[in-house]
Amino acid sequence: MSVKKTRIIGIDPGSRCTGYGVIDSDGFRHEYITSGFVKITGDELPERLGMIFSEISDIIEKWQPQTMGIEQVFVNKNVDSALKLGQARGAAICAGTNANLDVGEYTPRAIKKAVVGIGSADKEQVQQMMKLLLKLDFVPQNDEADGLAIAVCHANHMHVKSLGIVTKVRGGRWR
Repeated sequence: MSVKKTRIIGIDPGSRCTGYGVIDSDGFRHEYITSGFVKITGDELPERLGMIFSEISDIIEKWQPQTMGIEQVFVNKNVDSALKLGQARGAAICAGTNANLDVGEYTPRAIKKAVVGIGSADKEQVQQMMKLLLKLDFVPQNDEADGLAIAVCHANHMHVKSLGIVTKVRGGRWR
């Protein structure tokens, strides 16, 4: 008996570099399909947002994911950067919803906790865990690893939700 796999795209949005990862998952096993990052060019924000929408749309069309996970915006110290990140995130979400994908949103802390086991994990820990979990023969670049981690987090959340164990994930807390 074969278990149905779901193709998932994870997006780590950025106004200068947007990472992505595509996996197939049955809820227990995650299989690497592809990953990478889009280097965003252009001087003006509208031009960069259009590029994010276009590139993510092309990736979705090529790899045909069935659902999408994306990182939520967090505000640290620089409000201007958070606003740009939010707009980049919006362009990526629009690409997903334009392709009729359901979109799951996860905090950075929830993503790290899902893949490393602790919400305060650093970039290198996420990279190494993606290499290990997905049996990669390379260490993915930071944004690429984050895209893969978001896809794995989304796969885990979908699986647990399908079992009726969780109704909401908010701020990394299972309810």
